Amino acid sequence: MRWIRCLAVGVLTLTLTACATSPTGRQQLTLVSDAQLNQMGQQAFKQYQQELPSAGDASQRYAQCVAGALVRVLPERERQQDWQIRVFEEERANAFALPGGYMGVTTGLLEIAETQDQLAAVVGHEIGHVLARHANERVSTQMATELGLSVLSTTASMQGPGGQQLMGALGLGAQFGILLPFSRRHESEADAIGLRLMADAGFDPRQSLALWDNMSAASGDGRPPVWMSTHPSHGQRVAGLQAQMDSAMARYEQARQAGRQPDCRRP
Repeated sequence: MRWIRCLAVGVLTLTLTACATSPTGRQQLTLVSDAQLNQMGQQAFKQYQQELPSAGDASQRYAQCVAGALVRVLPERERQQDWQIRVFEEERANAFALPGGYMGVTTGLLEIAETQDQLAAVVGHEIGHVLARHANERVSTQMATELGLSVLSTTASMQGPGGQQLMGALGLGAQFGILLPFSRRHESEADAIGLRLMADAGFDPRQSLALWDNMSAASGDGRPPVWMSTHPSHGQRVAGLQAQMDSAMARYEQARQAGRQPDCRRP
């Protein structure tokens, strides 16, 4: 049992020394090298481009215009990343962000994002994931959770069938009490970062609400309960955006007065 206590202390020490702070001021656990994750993101992005058909040039220019306007208002350090965005021919509405600044959107999403401002809400959200190092945090949380459960599993195996039942309950608790809520927290944080970012770039932040209304209408029913989902519910998402809208509108007016008025033509 002594080695179990030592391992637990080691895990705690590692956790305390691997803390970072997100752009919203939230404490994070980051155990993985950003350089390593960025390289993996680059490799995954290349694979996406090899396996998925790309949309036409007009769609690529449109997405690059919106992304470029958002990247230009990032702090200098973040602007230096190799930001890239591609539009893929895919009927399903989807968007993703990979470590290192590699992003993708589908033509199905362009159908739902009806204006440049709505597309900016999507791309700003994806940039938010990258800025907040959510990929690193998710991997780190998974690693820490699995290590903690392995320690508990060793203890439970010494306690007979009752201990195994306890481990089954702990496994479910980790999934629905730690990992999934963490993903919902990431989504809400990316919403907040993206809202500020689109406003700073001169895109109308009110269109983020219209976008999520469109997304909700397109998704229909059949979604899992919010406590089993990796995303906030539609109502939670809209409420979060509305709570920050006054601040975002003030930033938007300042951006427009400063001459930041994007003009990205939808194909």
